[in-house]
Amino acid sequence: MSTPTHGPPNSADKPSAATRSTPVVRRKRSALEVLHELKQPKVAVMLALGFASGLPFLLTANTFGYWLRDDGTSLVAIGFMSWVGFAYAFKVYWSPLVDHIDVPLLGRLGRRRGWMLLCQILIAVGLLGMATVGTAGGLVAIGAFALLTAFASATQDIAIDAWRIESASDDADAGLMTSAAQVGYRVALIITDALIIAAAARVGWSMSYVAMAVLMALCTVATLCASEPARADVVRRQKSPLWTLRGLADAIIGPFIDFFVNHKVAGLLMLLMVALYRLPDFVMGPMYNPYYHDLGLSKDTVAWVRGSFGLVATFFGIASAGLSAVRSGLLPTLIAGLVFEGFGTAAFALLSVNADTAIFAAVMTLDAFAQSFAGVALVIYMSSLTSLGYTATQYAMLSSTYALLGKFLKGFSGVAVETLTPIYGLPGAYATAFVATGLTAVPPLLLLLLLWRVQNIKR
Repeated sequence: MSTPTHGPPNSADKPSAATRSTPVVRRKRSALEVLHELKQPKVAVMLALGFASGLPFLLTANTFGYWLRDDGTSLVAIGFMSWVGFAYAFKVYWSPLVDHIDVPLLGRLGRRRGWMLLCQILIAVGLLGMATVGTAGGLVAIGAFALLTAFASATQDIAIDAWRIESASDDADAGLMTSAAQVGYRVALIITDALIIAAAARVGWSMSYVAMAVLMALCTVATLCASEPARADVVRRQKSPLWTLRGLADAIIGPFIDFFVNHKVAGLLMLLMVALYRLPDFVMGPMYNPYYHDLGLSKDTVAWVRGSFGLVATFFGIASAGLSAVRSGLLPTLIAGLVFEGFGTAAFALLSVNADTAIFAAVMTLDAFAQSFAGVALVIYMSSLTSLGYTATQYAMLSSTYALLGKFLKGFSGVAVETLTPIYGLPGAYATAFVATGLTAVPPLLLLLLLWRVQNIKR
């Protein structure tokens, strides 16, 4: 990948190559060299680990909401149930443990792999619990298993993100690993957002979740096949043990001090922009599937469109974002992603007027492209801001930052729709909420333009 445009212009202000997680570019690689490196075993492992990361996400979010709505749960309850996703927003608070402690018994696999294996087992257990209890067991019981799944999934993400960043040998390798992770992640989202719906129409939601638990268990093979990254070991060995006062302070506040030392005042703009970047995608998240349900779209139609048009658009979005980051730079790519996100989310309002399959396919295609493009752009950008020795904690800080506000606001999505329903009717309420959510792209867009200007002035 191209060298990020962030950071101060003077070499004295830049972090050293020994501590930065994104290595220094030695030379540009030809297209043939890049294609050849797709054959690396770690790229295949990254693809599988990306799949493992994406598999549980919607099963405690949008798809879970579809299950709840299918069984007659109110929109208000669905919205608040989505707060189990706060695990992804709060993961920064336990990420220092993943950075500094080996998992008991599994530590011989290595720090990153040990945490990944433990979390994959817990995710499978959580999904089996959701399938066994079902909605008949009450929202508290199924919600508890959903929370376990989300907590284990968020912890798995900490370990996988650290493994991805530390396993990359240079910028081009980092871009290749990120793209592989996103492809695997998006394939998992297609399965848990499309195929599972078609399966639920035939064998029921509980059996569908059992199948997802089996898939999660199979992902442990990727963890066992992975090689523990050694690049950060030199930095970690220089640090004091966690049980010492110095080591504890370094684990808790060291990553944050390091971040602001490296990025200075621009770090505040970066964090604020990251916090707002995915709002167009997050805010109405729990309402997508209930929206399709209330529009009368069949499960087969939703699954077919997502698995065909949505899948193609997703891969095209991933490739386009990677190419844009190389050719145009990260900030222009982030700006393009925001524009796509805003229009992609607002376009769902069209379905309230005409839910024809062709229009649904067009809207879904735009949204799938927008989400994958913006997602890849943000992941590459956040990865470029981390330092070796603090990889897990700093990336968790950044990803928690972008998740926190969105996770909080989406809990009120059902309240918003039901509040607007007496005024606009149910279809109009959905449409108004989607348009308003699309407009949340404006504040982070302005912040990106400001960040771009600040960095140009520094040069």
